[in-house]
Amino acid sequence: MFEIIAQQVNIAPKQVANTIKLLEDGATIPFLARYRKEATGNLDEVQISSIRDALTKLKAIIHRKEFIINTIRELGKLTPELEDEIINCYDETTLEDIYLPYKPKRNTKAEKARSMGLEPLAASIMAQKTNRTEQIAINYVGKDKAENTSQAIEYAGYIAAEWISENIAVRNRLRNLFNRKSVIQSAIIKNAEDAENVYRNYYDFAEPVFKSTSHRLLALFRGEKEGILRIKIQPDSEEALEIIERIILKKDSANPELISHIINDSYKRLLAPSLETELRTDLKTKADKTAIDVFGKNLEQLLMLPPMPQKRILAIDPGFRTGCKVVCLDENGQLLHNETIYPHPPQRETSLAMKKLNSLVQQFNIDVIAIGNGTAGRETEHFLSKIRFHKPLTAVMVNESGASVYSASPAARREFPQYDITVRGAVSIGRRLADPLAELVKIDPKAIGVGQYQHDVDQKELKQRLDDVVISCVNRVGVDLNTASAELLQYVSGIGETVSRNIVEFRNQNGSFVSRDQLLKVPKLGPKAFEQAAGFIRVRNSANPLDETAVHPESYFIVEKIAKDAKLKVAELIRNEPVLNSLQPEKYITESIGLQTINDIIEELKKPNRDPRKRLRQMEFSKEVHRIEDLKEGMTINGVVTNITGFGAFVDLGVHQDGLIHISNMADRFVSDPHEIVSINDFLEVEIIGLDVSAKRINLKLIRKV
Repeated sequence: MFEIIAQQVNIAPKQVANTIKLLEDGATIPFLARYRKEATGNLDEVQISSIRDALTKLKAIIHRKEFIINTIRELGKLTPELEDEIINCYDETTLEDIYLPYKPKRNTKAEKARSMGLEPLAASIMAQKTNRTEQIAINYVGKDKAENTSQAIEYAGYIAAEWISENIAVRNRLRNLFNRKSVIQSAIIKNAEDAENVYRNYYDFAEPVFKSTSHRLLALFRGEKEGILRIKIQPDSEEALEIIERIILKKDSANPELISHIINDSYKRLLAPSLETELRTDLKTKADKTAIDVFGKNLEQLLMLPPMPQKRILAIDPGFRTGCKVVCLDENGQLLHNETIYPHPPQRETSLAMKKLNSLVQQFNIDVIAIGNGTAGRETEHFLSKIRFHKPLTAVMVNESGASVYSASPAARREFPQYDITVRGAVSIGRRLADPLAELVKIDPKAIGVGQYQHDVDQKELKQRLDDVVISCVNRVGVDLNTASAELLQYVSGIGETVSRNIVEFRNQNGSFVSRDQLLKVPKLGPKAFEQAAGFIRVRNSANPLDETAVHPESYFIVEKIAKDAKLKVAELIRNEPVLNSLQPEKYITESIGLQTINDIIEELKKPNRDPRKRLRQMEFSKEVHRIEDLKEGMTINGVVTNITGFGAFVDLGVHQDGLIHISNMADRFVSDPHEIVSINDFLEVEIIGLDVSAKRINLKLIRKV
């Protein structure tokens, strides 16, 4: 098993074997990547994930093989040679080809022909040694048989057609043809309603499948599912028939016309539909993988946006008729105050709103203002610029996608049962500025607004990938045990939903944690979960300063030995780069802890709890542009990337309608993946190269990053 997976993922068998053993013992991917480098051979999270996924797939194949062997054995057709062939097969497609002749069939034409006793006639036809088929067919006419010789030959042909369709050589050659030369064609179904012309590009569309991109395929399949498009995916039928004839039709065939007729029937009725379905499944799987990869990259970039920690924040969820909901948050994101102001039409209580905000900034010692970027966002930003606060304040536009989903969620109701969704939404906007990761993990990633066709792809695969991304980001950053929500804690290695709630409940009943070891007192958090989680949680102001670092408790004795050798206390060793740079790491290697881990410990001691996220930058939109009507073709303008797809990037220009930089307008060279050029939240200077105000379409060209 290990050798098979090793070949698939291109990783040494020993590394694969060690990794699988640890995974099956309950180790998490972040834990293995960070704290078991000696065992895995320094594999990263992506490599460990690939081993896990390959193992899952291999187990499914093994289970399928057992089922196939048992099924064929029950039919009494399992030979030692066939059993060996199945046991030694690890390719899903080949395995299903082997099984196909034995697969139970219902009400097929061939089955009806068999019930008429026509299998020997079919065998005679396929032998191609006699041209006396009509005379032979007379033997198969009568009661419970064929009505006449023509029917006997026709029905025997159905059996022969099925044999051809189950021929492994035929299927492999045709499969190759389908993969290389199929054309995907689509047409609008008569009387289908596509009110907004969503699929107008596909009403009369054709292209080779090898040119089809993920987003086009998913659009086509969605149009078909919605009953708007009809799709066909096949190669040239003449070439397919020639391939079959070269395999099936013998040079000295006694009845070439009949064999050609059977081949034609086999291809059109059995092989073409079967292989098209197989190709569709393969294309959909690959399209899903690409779309899921795009979503995963976007989500990672979004979760790893820089925080603005330890700031008092005034957050505004803007609105016109219903006003702007205002909340004040302390340094830990706790709600201090909320109220509503009405600076915009129809109320226009501008002066009163200014006085209220000035008062709130002073009363709660606000450091920064967060503004939701939805309806009335730019207008609220403009309104704030006119207020003379008693101290300099920065106003930051915050992407509020998904905030409404959070505000109506059980998590929000648990935290703020006494407040309505408007207050919860404003709190979420403020907390996103303080710590995007901690806030965004509370929302289903599919509601955040990044990615493409997320509702059309394999939902199980999507969930696995997005969970992997969230878990990776949370553990890479680390979690403050005394301030983290249950929603954030559940993604810490080894914890999960139930234990995370137990941690918060324990914290509420007993006060702040004073050490990592105290975690072991939390119900259902045993030694195994502690081992997995401890290195990723932080306990500030602990008696042991290592509790604030990424050094795992299992390695504390190493640090203590280093400190003792340096004649320093552990606290004096931390950040002491001259001493740490002078160490000989090899001196501290033990049976359980190798050189890679020692080097990681030393690096962590130099810069403990270093946040891997970048520094926060503020995007300034054009002060002259507030609506799409203010834009003009040829104009250059600043914007921020909000979403990346396979075909380009969407950019917020501050006009409540994102523009699109198509992949062809990202560089003066061919670009295969927009992620090569831009990332979520990149600040860009773009040129408007196409504008349709009525349709709200803005086409952009990338000038540069700013």
